[in-house]
Amino acid sequence: MRKIRIASTVLAVVLTALLASCGSAVYTAGTYTGEGEGHGGTIRLEVSVDDKSITDITITENPESDFSLPAINKLIDTAIEKNSGEIDSVSGATETSAGVIAAIQAALAKARTGEAASQAAEKNSTGAQDISVDVAVIGSGGAGLSAAIEAKNAGATVVIIEKMAVAGGNTNYATGGLNAAETSFQKEQGIEDSAKLFFEDTMKGGKNINNPDLVKVLTSRSADTVAWLTELGADLSDVGRLGGASVNRAHRPKGGKAVGAHIAGTLQKVAEAAGVEILLDNKAVALVSRNGSVTGVKVESPDGNYTVNAKAVILATGGFGASPEKIVQYKPELEGFGTTNHPGATGDALDLVKDLNVALVDIEQIQTHPTVVPVKNTMITEAVRGNGAILVNRDGVRIVSELETRDVVSDAELAQEGGTAFLLFDQGVRESLAAIEKYAKSGLLTEGASLDELAASMEMDAAALAETVETYNSYVAAGTDADFSRASMARQLTQAPYYMVEVGPAVHHTMGGIKIDTEARVIDKDGNPVPGLYAAGEVTGGVHGANRLGGNAMADITIFGRIAGKSAAEGK
Repeated sequence: MRKIRIASTVLAVVLTALLASCGSAVYTAGTYTGEGEGHGGTIRLEVSVDDKSITDITITENPESDFSLPAINKLIDTAIEKNSGEIDSVSGATETSAGVIAAIQAALAKARTGEAASQAAEKNSTGAQDISVDVAVIGSGGAGLSAAIEAKNAGATVVIIEKMAVAGGNTNYATGGLNAAETSFQKEQGIEDSAKLFFEDTMKGGKNINNPDLVKVLTSRSADTVAWLTELGADLSDVGRLGGASVNRAHRPKGGKAVGAHIAGTLQKVAEAAGVEILLDNKAVALVSRNGSVTGVKVESPDGNYTVNAKAVILATGGFGASPEKIVQYKPELEGFGTTNHPGATGDALDLVKDLNVALVDIEQIQTHPTVVPVKNTMITEAVRGNGAILVNRDGVRIVSELETRDVVSDAELAQEGGTAFLLFDQGVRESLAAIEKYAKSGLLTEGASLDELAASMEMDAAALAETVETYNSYVAAGTDADFSRASMARQLTQAPYYMVEVGPAVHHTMGGIKIDTEARVIDKDGNPVPGLYAAGEVTGGVHGANRLGGNAMADITIFGRIAGKSAAEGK
């Protein structure tokens, strides 16, 4: 049986507690530096200690937005109180939490006494050893976790290699929903839908350059995947509508709560309970191949470099939305745009496969999300519009059908003065969607007891704004949007107070990537599968075409993740 490698930070924390309880010195008194990757970049801090406890923690470099400060302060207070870097993240600030926690742990590792450090080294004397498994998964987002679970269920031994300090990847930040057709939840709510209509919406949204075979898999297997996730413990009972959909098919937790972290957390618990090892802070740096077949992964870790020997490797590293260099390389006009992606979305797989003759598809197709708060790069979920919000310009006038595809809405915003617009909604919309509470707590929303008060706060023409809302409400009553033919108008905006937030486009999703077939096998430039190599999720191209519909990413990662896991385990 393969010996499980335990992270040295965990061992050190255990030893710290034991030594403290015995009255022995735990740290060498002094101040030590540490760093970790947050949402906006590298967080750097200093941790001061005496011989047994943390006395102070000071942030020396913070690239995060101002609204993250309460979360950072809470983490610091908790670490000092518990005298440990092994603390829980703050809800709603997962990336920031991961960066702060990693930085604290790194500083404390330097602060431990020579005795404690040597004991930890003795306990972890195996160091970084080569390991062998049936399936190695690179990336622990929704695609990687889904793949690992299905591979494990098929009888394979599985390990997940994750370069970040926490699992989940971009999936942690998905908010809108998971698109699926013909589900039990739709039927319970009287929603008529079909895989055929889902297929047509997806092809139309992707401007018909999508691979229809992949889209057929996506749409025909969506209901089964919702059932699978539900069986695993996920709540996808709330069904709403996102841009480009003909009917309500975006599945999410009750009350319209964010779907991504919920699904990622559910999948991680199931994977770990099944015995899947997730190696955090371990970065895949190269693929190992022999005679054209992929046979493993070379990995860098805090304990040293090692090789994972595997019968099959699954690429689930996500897209490259957080790599300005790759974004500009493939779509120069997006230079200078912000991003909604987590720091790990740097297109690692594109570098891993560069020597394997792997085919890429739609690589220049990069999507901007239209409702992102400028500078802060905080995405406002499309579900806010789906539940009734409208978009107005600086004159207080609507500019577009709010449920158009993301490229259309983004273009409409860029055409306005300042290249942004304002998302407007009322208390009724706020109460309909739990995800909005995060924006309120973060101080992103401007509130007005009336439309006049809100207009004054935004320096907007009050009469024009009132006329816009009155006209829109009349369209809701009539059931027809005479200005922009909005397909779904969930409610009138009549319930004070009213809210507004400035939004604009930012890089959100990379539709292009590695070419796969319907079995999630990676395809080379000659049209043949690369033996031993599979891929799923945003790392791939062909599913979404020129524009991804909101809600289709969550379907993509789970559906093709499951397929990749099964194919890899069975050696298809």
